Amino acid sequence: MKNSTKVALAVVVTTAVAVPATAVAGGRLFEPRPTEAHSFVTGDTPSIADGVALGKNVAWYKSSGLGPSALNRAPGVSAEERYVPTDVFPGGDLPEGVTITEAQGINALMRIGENLERAGLSYDDVVSMRVFLQNPDGEEAMDFAGWNRAYRQFFANTNLATGETLDVQLGSASGEPMVVNEARPSRFALEIENLPVDGWLVEVEVDAVYDR
Repeated sequence: MKNSTKVALAVVVTTAVAVPATAVAGGRLFEPRPTEAHSFVTGDTPSIADGVALGKNVAWYKSSGLGPSALNRAPGVSAEERYVPTDVFPGGDLPEGVTITEAQGINALMRIGENLERAGLSYDDVVSMRVFLQNPDGEEAMDFAGWNRAYRQFFANTNLATGETLDVQLGSASGEPMVVNEARPSRFALEIENLPVDGWLVEVEVDAVYDR
């Protein structure tokens, strides 16, 4: 049985970005140009942006909440195992340390990528993300660590100062990410008692912008 209703906000507290005095205009510390989408990022290897400022004329795309596809059709799999992406994990077999949430997160983010492509966009155009996580059967809390490993396969996996691709974890192993991408969306994650599809542990919604 799932645990009782609880909503836990996962946040990252970071230092505000220092903006030069020359950027002060109209009494405001920062204001983006009309066609600019400006992400505020602290450091060279952060996971997420502090926030994003969108100019009034920015063309942007907002996805629906998307979860993983039911790709694992092996007989006898559980509702949660049904959403393990068998194109990534043949036969639905997970390598050491890879969790169901991690596998479903990779699945959901692959669907996000497909939707972005249909809209003429890609992962590096994503500026904001909202994530909803459900605790797996038998667990008292969401698997935030597993989700973060899935996220780093697609986002925030370069050193912004050097351009170097960072190794990321897949379960207990580490190696090159599935998609090399310097984008750091602003992001939050919430623990939800029940997602809309039986077996889903992950649902993701993104905003992306054109011509960054």
